[in-house]
Amino acid sequence: MKVKGQPYRTIWPGTDGASVEIIDQTRLPHEFAVVRLSTLDEAAHAIKAMLVRGAPLIGATAAYGLWLALRYDSSDEGLEIAGATLKDTRPTAVNLRWAVDRMTAWLRPLPPAARVSSAFSRAAEICDEDVAINRAIGAAGLPLIRAAVVRRAAGRPVNILTHCNAGWLATVDVGTATAPIYAAHDAGIAVHVWVDETRPRNQGASLTAWELLNHGVPHTVISDNAGGHLMQHGQVDLVVVGTDRTTATGDVCNKIGTYLKALAAHDNAVPFYAAVPSPSIDWGVRDGVREIPIENRPAREVTHLSGRLRDGSVATVALTPEGSGAANPAFDVTPARLVTGLITERGVAEASEAGLRKLFPDKQPRGE
Repeated sequence: MKVKGQPYRTIWPGTDGASVEIIDQTRLPHEFAVVRLSTLDEAAHAIKAMLVRGAPLIGATAAYGLWLALRYDSSDEGLEIAGATLKDTRPTAVNLRWAVDRMTAWLRPLPPAARVSSAFSRAAEICDEDVAINRAIGAAGLPLIRAAVVRRAAGRPVNILTHCNAGWLATVDVGTATAPIYAAHDAGIAVHVWVDETRPRNQGASLTAWELLNHGVPHTVISDNAGGHLMQHGQVDLVVVGTDRTTATGDVCNKIGTYLKALAAHDNAVPFYAAVPSPSIDWGVRDGVREIPIENRPAREVTHLSGRLRDGSVATVALTPEGSGAANPAFDVTPARLVTGLITERGVAEASEAGLRKLFPDKQPRGE
């Protein structure tokens, strides 16, 4: 993707050969800042504090985090400690565990002296693989938008609603839920995106809107509670969201509020799709509501809000009365019955065990 005409990924090796660089997403949309990560602790902090976020990008950062750790200690113990440290940062997104386990499986058989260079090349491969997967998701989802062109009212664009940020900033490049949107826009299809603000961290208002603006995609930011109203009045043609973990049976875990959008879409016969890269599928989980651990984040994210003042400075203000408590579950689970389809790099699957098995016969759920 491009920022003011310059192409960027969200994570890339530093020119010093001893670091990786990331875009600090906590400063967007008001400031575009690049941060250098040189140690395991810095990589773990970037994930936990959400300088990087989005399941695919978390996985990629964890992969490079292992490389950074091994530069200081490439022993078996060093490898295990680094993996455990990274896994402890955020519990819900399965890509984190997937990337650490995949890197560890590659590196453990190697002698310690060979691990550093191999870790670097393997992390780069994970990043390149993510980009290829996301481009394939864009190609798989494009026909869904083309079909919506036929259904929508004449003279207006295809209206797509999305929740949170499952775009370029949540991946290494291109995005998951945004991949079909960018593909449609670049193909000359008139699209318009309803962008949920996505409280409490406002990844929609702060990140998705910023992305779409940079790419020239028409969009409108809406409050989280406006989506159902728009669906009732025929102003949403389809919903496309991302996922932090999808079960072997098609349940979709995504940013808090996704479940409510799915209920509204179901009630109004609006197609509801989740963009699902295969590393986000947890083949060992069948019941998302009961089995997926939901991260509970600090109450301050709910009680306070940051924004730009008239003088250009950024300030954080309190929204709630002093002394009021706040709960902050970061994700919810949308049952497969509410999901029209799963857009994967291998095509669009029915949100069911049979649908996923058809596209991924090489993957076996737990117990088989």
